[in-house]
Amino acid sequence: MSLQIRDAVASDQAAWRGLWQGFLGFYATDLPEEITAFTWARLIDPAHPMTVRLAFDGEALLGFAIHHHHCSTWVMGDDCYLEDLFVTAEARGKGVGRALIEDLKSLAKSKGWNRLYWHTDENNATARKLYDSFAPSDGHIRYRIRL
Repeated sequence: MSLQIRDAVASDQAAWRGLWQGFLGFYATDLPEEITAFTWARLIDPAHPMTVRLAFDGEALLGFAIHHHHCSTWVMGDDCYLEDLFVTAEARGKGVGRALIEDLKSLAKSKGWNRLYWHTDENNATARKLYDSFAPSDGHIRYRIRL
């Protein structure tokens, strides 16, 4: 495998949408088309802080890492939040997820951001094995209020 990781461009939309549907299916979630279209528009808008890194093997899109940076009260500077990470079923276990996180670590360091963090479903044992190889769980539990 010859993995290349880069930011998305407009012509990646169809391939990204295919993986996005796989991501939503993994979590047994449906979203209205308007949300998917809105998400894509933000991901390729250079003025928007949310963006996506795409992992390719040749022409085949294997995975993505959606992230954004934000200020923090805990550090002097910004943090990077990895919001969504997804790798195709065929590419899992081949280092694509690890490469996307390593790429994001490098990107965050180059931007001067202080920390990289993410959440995952507590029952996602496969992902947690990868994530635990980067850092132990910090014991935080997420609470969410839908407004």
